[in-house]
Amino acid sequence: MAIVLSVSGSPSVSSRTAKLLRHLDARLARQGHEVIPLDVRTIPAEALLGADFQHPAIVEAAELFARADGVVIGTPVYKAAYSGVLKALLDLLPQYALTGKTVLPLATGGSAAHVLALDYALRPVLNSMGAAHIVQGWFTLDKDITTGPDGSVTVAPGTAEALAQVVDQFSSALGSGHLLAATG
Repeated sequence: MAIVLSVSGSPSVSSRTAKLLRHLDARLARQGHEVIPLDVRTIPAEALLGADFQHPAIVEAAELFARADGVVIGTPVYKAAYSGVLKALLDLLPQYALTGKTVLPLATGGSAAHVLALDYALRPVLNSMGAAHIVQGWFTLDKDITTGPDGSVTVAPGTAEALAQVVDQFSSALGSGHLLAATG
């Protein structure tokens, strides 16, 4: 199947965004995809903020993007936009780092007022980076993501169903694109 890079753009160690992504990664893995998690917050700040294109962590991140058939981009929404650490990473990747890739944008936030951040802030950047296909994304309210004492993640029922649907659409699009790349 496909290689999926699952990118968490949250700067927080206790990020609901990252926990939600890892929860969704498990679904993709059960569907046969190889999933590689990348938490942008683990890339050294001096590399991101100093725009050090040659830093080993930036080079490695660029290589992960290059290897991937599909990319899941998850971000918390702050002030109606995606996170600054995600912006810093995307700025350091090659201009067309998403060329030929299927992309699933996801966002989390405290208010439904931020739901349009996916379409008006993140999607244009992903498109400008050459994404072959950006599937329908999903915005999840923070209150709909619960973490248990054992680290398990529970998503509110209605949200869980919607997320399963967008992840399955992404998975199907990966399958189609992967087959087209193999035969084309």
